[in-house]
Amino acid sequence: MKAHWKKYTLRFKQPSGTSRGILRSKDSYFLQLEKGGKTGIGECGLLRGLSVDDRPDYESRLEQLTREIDKPFEVLYGDYKEFPSIQFGLEMALKDLETENHILFNTDFTLGKARQPINGLIWMGDIGFMKEQVKQRLQEGFSVLKMKVGAVGFNDEVAILKAIRSEFSANELQLRVDANGAFTAAEAMDKLHRLSELSIHSIEQPIAKGQWQEMAQLCEATPLPIALDEELIGVFEGSRRRELLHTIRPQYIILKPSFVGGFQGSEEWMALSEEVGAGWWVTSALESNVGLNAIAQWNATLHNPMPSGLGTGSLYTNNFTCPLYIENGEIAYDVEGVWKINL
Repeated sequence: MKAHWKKYTLRFKQPSGTSRGILRSKDSYFLQLEKGGKTGIGECGLLRGLSVDDRPDYESRLEQLTREIDKPFEVLYGDYKEFPSIQFGLEMALKDLETENHILFNTDFTLGKARQPINGLIWMGDIGFMKEQVKQRLQEGFSVLKMKVGAVGFNDEVAILKAIRSEFSANELQLRVDANGAFTAAEAMDKLHRLSELSIHSIEQPIAKGQWQEMAQLCEATPLPIALDEELIGVFEGSRRRELLHTIRPQYIILKPSFVGGFQGSEEWMALSEEVGAGWWVTSALESNVGLNAIAQWNATLHNPMPSGLGTGSLYTNNFTCPLYIENGEIAYDVEGVWKINL
């Protein structure tokens, strides 16, 4: 088998705000395999400043992988445990090599017979911009909105949520919020109580990762469900993952395959979450349509009714053409759609 990789810079249509700053572009790395006249492609979805494998030796390790590509998958997968996005790219490329037209999993989703509910994302920005996004997402037919909080002023963010809730009940519209660890442990409970008055479905990562005892206290006494997100990043060993979940005992966990070791790593977290009665859902991590396609197809095999976070395919000016599309708050697959991957 032959292997090589290529870096590709995705450019946002408009600057996208998070509690960690403004995103204008995103680098992804594409692993391409060739064997017996067939090719397979996988996306190593690195996210600068957040991925645990955002390291100076990232490209050299990718190069090393191409030289070792004939090793058994489980050996390679284990060798790159500290590079979860490379694990996922390898997993994806090998799966793509075995199949046709980037259909990695045959389900009713890829047959065009089933769609998957997703949340509409509200990016941080000034109040006017955030309100405009809410209006647009509702017009697009979303029944689940996820709003980033923690950067533009909590009172203003609560005011936006109140305005939404005054028009739409919890039965009509599910609201999720994502703090990206922006709250301090001292202030978090007060803010959780304020948010709970608005029938919020859940809050992702209210305080910064690594504060297991503080997060455990929040999860035990919280007035609204807490979902761990960044907390899962960089926890490689199964025993450590179990310890984290049994210590914190969250209500939910959020699974981003590029951050936790692809399908295999995500499914390990799912199995462990059942031990503590935690729910889960899947979210993309700003991958291109190559990675998003793999995640959406895999998520369809899991039969989880929870709306996922797979609505990021339309963020870029130079994304690849693919059969995925979004309509009425759902992601769907066009069986007559075409692929155009220009690397």
